[in-house]
Amino acid sequence: MLFAASGAALVGLTFTQTVDDIKYNEKLTLLKKLNTIIPADRYDNDLLLDTLNIQPSFLLNTKEETLAYRARNQGQNVAVVFSSVAPSGYNGPIQLLIGIYANGEIAGVRVVKHRETPGLGDAVSITYSDWILDFDNKSLDNPENKKWKVKRDGGVFDQFTGATITPRAVVNAVHDALLYFEKNQATLFSQKTNNSVPDNTK
Repeated sequence: MLFAASGAALVGLTFTQTVDDIKYNEKLTLLKKLNTIIPADRYDNDLLLDTLNIQPSFLLNTKEETLAYRARNQGQNVAVVFSSVAPSGYNGPIQLLIGIYANGEIAGVRVVKHRETPGLGDAVSITYSDWILDFDNKSLDNPENKKWKVKRDGGVFDQFTGATITPRAVVNAVHDALLYFEKNQATLFSQKTNNSVPDNTK
């Protein structure tokens, strides 16, 4: 019992001493990921503090509340980054982070989590391919609405050899995220933090 009590006390002490470091490292990791979408020299506020709660959304295919991160420079709106889900990946949902500039152009898209087939569908990840960069600077008008598809469906976005389902799902999700931004831009850039964006996109 003495050894057990001593061990428990030691574990508790170690946890207390490391929990702050763990949280700090998690924040650094998240910030690095956000900065691959919005370069750090484009904003001067704290992305991790200037946040907004987004309620579950039909257009974003989210089932629970998520966070939006707002980038500003000298008080001017620069961009917002929020989560989206492509629900119809080949092996299941594909979780995305999507950044959109205040002018409606895409700052960047990154895959956060997926279960797509290695060597085929996993090309949506920046780790394996530059395909995801094709969304940079696109908007609802560029390309026109009917061209927001993979080439096999008459659109402008490349598909992968032997794997059309995965890129098709991501293209659709990014387009829906742009529609969400268009409908909620004013609220997304609200000066209030941790406010909540309702789902008014159905």
